[in-house]
Amino acid sequence: MMTPYVTFLLYFGAIVGFVGLALALNAILGPKPAMTSTKLEPFECGATIVDVLNVKAVPIKYYAVAILFLLFDLETMFLFIWALGARPLTGFMVFTFFLFTALLVLCLLYVYRARVLDAVTE
Repeated sequence: MMTPYVTFLLYFGAIVGFVGLALALNAILGPKPAMTSTKLEPFECGATIVDVLNVKAVPIKYYAVAILFLLFDLETMFLFIWALGARPLTGFMVFTFFLFTALLVLCLLYVYRARVLDAVTE
């Protein structure tokens, strides 16, 4: 009998096997270019190199934007999971949806009022 767990494990095994096979074939059959000094230089879209090391610190204001992106991205995924699991649709499920959406809107209003995104557009 195929339980959901067995189906998931078969699907996961097929994905891991395909990725492993693709990587192995690439390692065996793929091109193997010689490492020259030109190959080891950093590539900057055809522009001349600005810094020798090309390493600069990222301003801290961009980390806040990255964390906000992850937060809202995860909340969107939770909405998809909720939509798939909301069967049968009861009054409690609708209440939880509106509660979650209200919290999402409150977070968005906080980000807007705190002017977090203005720091990276200046």
